[in-house]
Amino acid sequence: MSDVTKTVQKWHASFKKGTDFDSWGQLVEAIDEYQILARQLQKEVQSSNSHDFTEDQKVNISSTQCQEEFKLEDLKKLEPIIKNILTYNKDFPFDVQPVPMRKILAPGEEENLDVDEELDTATGVGSTQSFTTRVPGTLLPRLPSEPGMTLLTLKIEKIGLKDAGQCIDPYMTISVKDMNGVDLNPVQDTPVATRKEDTYIHFSVDVEIQKHLEKLPKGAAIFFEFKHYKPKKRFTSTKCFAFMEMDEIKPGPIVIELYKKPTDFKRKKLNLLTKKPLYLHLHQTLHKD
Repeated sequence: MSDVTKTVQKWHASFKKGTDFDSWGQLVEAIDEYQILARQLQKEVQSSNSHDFTEDQKVNISSTQCQEEFKLEDLKKLEPIIKNILTYNKDFPFDVQPVPMRKILAPGEEENLDVDEELDTATGVGSTQSFTTRVPGTLLPRLPSEPGMTLLTLKIEKIGLKDAGQCIDPYMTISVKDMNGVDLNPVQDTPVATRKEDTYIHFSVDVEIQKHLEKLPKGAAIFFEFKHYKPKKRFTSTKCFAFMEMDEIKPGPIVIELYKKPTDFKRKKLNLLTKKPLYLHLHQTLHKD
């Protein structure tokens, strides 16, 4: 069996696993599986060294990552395409726009591009006041309540940045990590922000933390990574990050400081992004039965 056949079989198994979870009502597990598959597909399509797939096959792969939302019964129509991607030559079952070819880097991978970013900021080259390509969020619903257990809803209200007006397709990635930087929850992305005003980008979106607070280990923290698209480099970059520790969880508004990238999930080497009074503005709501 060739490597490319093994890859396609792996994709099909991942897709089937996701739709199974979906049909059973296990939405958190389904979304996790869909996201894993989407990253694998995106990596293959955007790989300049990949000669395993033809350009037509890559178009089909890209189309399976379309940005529209579908019901489960529609989503299942993608299964024969993924399963038979090497020989599939029929029309795509939906009218979709494939996901734009964007390179999404791991935290810290874009570090050698800081100089370019500063030049762009200083000159205004590439800046825009409108959001071009919409990227869907991956926010999850609130967990079911349990007696004596507390759930946390975080409203991301706005972030203050000196070059807020120049950020293209800005969104926030939210994760919960232990002291060693290991994920404790599914990672979530907000939708692209819809409004910019002076030095602020407004999100006004609720994020449901996917674990009861009583079940989080000592030393855990909630991280917020601010990301934006760089058209000249054609990738999405982490600009800065913030975090909130367990002793900061209390009902009401809170502002937290912004730190320079790369994101330090272990919280060992922290450097403030700016000395100006610019912060991430949140509002916390606790739910307890």
